[in-house]
Amino acid sequence: MKTRPDTLLGLLAVAARSPRPWLHFSTSNWWTRVLLAGGARRRPLTQAYLAGADLRNAYLAGADLGRADLTYADLRRADLRRADLRRADLTDANLTDADLTYADLRLTNLRRADLTDANLRRADLTDANLTDANLRRADLTDADLRHANLTDAHLADAHLTDANLTDADLRRANLTGSNLRRADLTDAHLRDAHLTDAHLTGANLTDANLTDAHLTGANLTGANLLRANLTYADLTDADLTDALGFEYLTGSFLRGADLGDATWSESTRWPGAVASVMRERSVSIGGGKYRVQGSGNTGADLSVPQVPVP
Repeated sequence: MKTRPDTLLGLLAVAARSPRPWLHFSTSNWWTRVLLAGGARRRPLTQAYLAGADLRNAYLAGADLGRADLTYADLRRADLRRADLRRADLTDANLTDADLTYADLRLTNLRRADLTDANLRRADLTDANLTDANLRRADLTDADLRHANLTDAHLADAHLTDANLTDADLRRANLTGSNLRRADLTDAHLRDAHLTDAHLTGANLTDANLTDAHLTGANLTGANLLRANLTYADLTDADLTDALGFEYLTGSFLRGADLGDATWSESTRWPGAVASVMRERSVSIGGGKYRVQGSGNTGADLSVPQVPVP
């Protein structure tokens, strides 16, 4: 809708074109919509200095915030749907409950940012820096996180269904209870990551590094573990049923994944073709747990006691 400049809404629209664009965000969402309906145009906020700004509940849908300085900004419950935040600096920003659906966050700096309960469905976070970021219960369904840095990130109970995490750095990340169903974790770095009770059904972990990963109680049903490195991984009570459910994974499981020194328990569920191999190559370490002996995928003849495999 367009309004003539001599009308009330037209005058309000002209008044809204402030040379100081940050003043625009002091208005309520309702008032912002009134001004936009009157013909007001958002000023680009590219490279804007908004460090420490109070932008709670701000209506910023579709805003151009590329390269903006939003360090320590308060963006709780802000509407940032489809916003352009490429290369913006959001270090230590508070984005709790913010709506970032379809937002462009490529190469964005989100170190230590608080994204608890944030909506990031289908957001583009390619090459984003999320080191030590808080993403507890965040919705990252279908999000693009290729090459993203999530070292030490907090992702407990996060929703990552169908997310693309190819070559993402998740070292020491806390993914306890997270939903990673059908997520693409090809070449992902998950060394010492916490995946206790994580849902990895149908996930693609081809060439992923899971050295020292904590997979206690994790559901890996139908997961693709081709060439995955599970050295020293903890698979206690994990469910790997049908992990060989792909044509290119036919044959011995241990030819596709490295399980050297991995630990497992009597409750660990192996694919049928793998159970006997694990029984032959593992030794009891007490407490109902067992450890795989040798490199895990060399086919070496190891003389070890047989142990029960469910």
